[in-house]
Amino acid sequence: MSEEVYFFPSDRNESSDIIAEKTHKVFSKLGLFRDITTGDFVALKIHFGEQENTGFIKPVWLAEVVKDLLKRKSRPFYTDSNTLYVGSRSNAVDHLRLAGQHGFSLKETRIPVVIADGLIGRDDFEVSVNLPHVKSAKIAGAFKDSDYLLCLNHFTGHLSTGFGSAIKNLGMGCASRAGKLEQHSHVHPWINPKVCTNCGTCLEYCPADAIVQEEDNAVILEDKCIGCGECVVVCSYNAAKFRWDSDFKRVQEKMSEYAFSTWSLYKKKAGFMSFLMKVTKDCDCMAKDQPVIVEDIGILGSNDLVALDKASVDMIIKKAGRDVLRDGYDVDWNIQLEHAEKIGLGRREYKLVELS
Repeated sequence: MSEEVYFFPSDRNESSDIIAEKTHKVFSKLGLFRDITTGDFVALKIHFGEQENTGFIKPVWLAEVVKDLLKRKSRPFYTDSNTLYVGSRSNAVDHLRLAGQHGFSLKETRIPVVIADGLIGRDDFEVSVNLPHVKSAKIAGAFKDSDYLLCLNHFTGHLSTGFGSAIKNLGMGCASRAGKLEQHSHVHPWINPKVCTNCGTCLEYCPADAIVQEEDNAVILEDKCIGCGECVVVCSYNAAKFRWDSDFKRVQEKMSEYAFSTWSLYKKKAGFMSFLMKVTKDCDCMAKDQPVIVEDIGILGSNDLVALDKASVDMIIKKAGRDVLRDGYDVDWNIQLEHAEKIGLGRREYKLVELS
């Protein structure tokens, strides 16, 4: 049986009010949200973009969805987790400031922003899944107590996964810093002795006491390191580094398993929407305004994130007349879809339903 994927054509030349109305119509087709009752916490998982990035989903496009949720007397909130890399989203203070600069303020949206894994990414919990790569996933704390999840995805290309959309937003985006590190890396961080000043800051923040000071530089003790990545975030000299996993197949499979881990907390209380507008070569973590790789297509929604991602890829390739995702980076993007279906996260077979 094919999974239904709802589609409303749209582009950025339309007014924000029209896009907001179309977004709400797609949202309304995800019937599970009709069961939301007074006091339910509804997590709106989104990416707030980076400095100088303009591709992120605009909060004004979601105004009618927020209005609907507030009418139900629920408690909706925008949320995302902190990043592994040092920047404007690596801690909650800077993350909240950036969200406000991009229009996600309480005054403008009527709902708050909650950084899901706390001040510096330590607030998480473990979800036991016993999958091929991930036995126990480290998920950002805010998702533990949320009653419903609406995963809002801006579809883009991606360096290591071919594309980023619902699976990536749920898998990578809902993981704590330690969870992100587990997906990206197969070994622990290391400290570059040529750059390290031996200041001792990383020792203060290491929760496992896994860093020691030698004569000229700090050193990470492999047998004690838990892979949380806090040393990378707090190092002012960029001496603490990740060893990135160069096996793109393994990264995509681990990402799909993390998506399964978050989805398992909600199942029939999760819905997914993707915006195929300003589709760029790289994800919204890039702090610059990139050109589009395909013309705007519209807004898609489904209760099956695998079907949604497959439909999105198909529509982008059809619109462009070629596989523009492979043009950007020669990565087999189908790995994440294939593995997600294999572990029971969803199905790639879908039925596209165009709305008007």
